[in-house]
Amino acid sequence: MKKIIITIIILLLFVLIFADMKSSTIAYFEHRNIPSWIIVILISMLPIFELRGSIPVAVNIFHMNIFHAYILSVIGNMLPVIPILLFLEKLYKIFSRWSLTKKLFDRFFEQTKSRSQQVEKYKMLGLIAFVAIPLPITGAWTGSAAAVIFNIKMKHSILSIMIGVLIAGVIVSLLSVMGIWGALIGGIAILASIIFPIMKSKI
Repeated sequence: MKKIIITIIILLLFVLIFADMKSSTIAYFEHRNIPSWIIVILISMLPIFELRGSIPVAVNIFHMNIFHAYILSVIGNMLPVIPILLFLEKLYKIFSRWSLTKKLFDRFFEQTKSRSQQVEKYKMLGLIAFVAIPLPITGAWTGSAAAVIFNIKMKHSILSIMIGVLIAGVIVSLLSVMGIWGALIGGIAILASIIFPIMKSKI
């Protein structure tokens, strides 16, 4: 319950931050003839922001239909997943030749591993739960890195991350449209469906 409350608070902050950007941001992009749907996809591709940033932007700034905002954000959030799964280890081998970049990669791997212990223990189910909770330290980017670190098969990783992204999108959409109570109800119901099997497997 504590994690759900923290998630709701952080997501609400995301909504308030992006909603405050208002018309000046829209004018900036419109002046450069960049379609709003492309902007939404690009935001959802970015680490940290992902769909927890793109859905509030789509709904509150571009006044986009929530269904369209959800679909575009899920697509954008999933785009970096396969490249990360395919090339993260190769990039590490290349950049580990230099001490500075090796330290940065090692630190990133250590932090990811410490944050994703449930992925190591529960594999696919843990990866779904890790990605589904839309906090800044979780999501498709970190989930993809965790899948590489814990040697989860490619097809299992993609499926788990996609399910997690779909669930995270529902939670953020509820918060963007219905406010904190909608997000709380949806978050509890959706996360309970993931956490219950994990708790059950412990018994």
